[in-house]
Amino acid sequence: MPTDTLPHPEKSPERRSGELIRLEGVTKRFGDNTVLDHLDFSVDAGRHVTLIGPSGSGKTTILRLLMTLLKPDEGTITVDGQLLHPAGEKQRREVRKRIGMVFQQFNLFPNMSVLRNITEAPVTVLGMSRDEAVERARGLLEMVGLADKCDARPAQLSGGQQQRVAIARALAMRPKVLLLDEVTSALDPELVAGVLDLLRDIARSTDITMLCVTHEMNFARDISDQVLMFDSGRVIEAGPPEKIFSEPEHNRTREFLSAVL
Repeated sequence: MPTDTLPHPEKSPERRSGELIRLEGVTKRFGDNTVLDHLDFSVDAGRHVTLIGPSGSGKTTILRLLMTLLKPDEGTITVDGQLLHPAGEKQRREVRKRIGMVFQQFNLFPNMSVLRNITEAPVTVLGMSRDEAVERARGLLEMVGLADKCDARPAQLSGGQQQRVAIARALAMRPKVLLLDEVTSALDPELVAGVLDLLRDIARSTDITMLCVTHEMNFARDISDQVLMFDSGRVIEAGPPEKIFSEPEHNRTREFLSAVL
């Protein structure tokens, strides 16, 4: 349905107990290529869900839909009981405030200091006072081990340090959902462990809901409450990590894991 024909305000769908994210019948095409094929799945609040599967199976497309960087061709997406798609622009912006994302490429503003990279969105998007934003940013930089880098520019940091700043920036928005898109894929191997350890700490010490795309299978095993195996735009197997990694039922899951483990 085109957004300009939606009733305003958009009616919120009935929310299922404990559910924070729901995708129903979501289809996304790029030309003749169907990347997501009538996809249905949900994520409960406070859960850590990891999406695994071969490249091109639709995992990152899900995150980009949730970030409103893409729109589905069919289906509905609900976050925290509110429609994200289809919805008018005002409602999409409001729902989007509840979602933070850490990208493969750090996407920091090169002309801003580390501190301002973290404070800019809370001030301009959330209307947070500058003093409160700075206080929160300093606390987050301490948490990610970069308290002494407030005045540095991104170009002065290593890749691992830039990714830590990107994580702090996402958390500064106080999101209910944190999306992680192959956050270590652009890092040198010796920097990967530090970033993954930080994310493990966040997963264990906060109640934030996490939706993660990764090829780091040990990390997925450690932090996940549930693992979803994707192939050709569909979930072909889902379950707790001990089951998916130790006793997968689907032959395609076994093939994939034998190639990456």
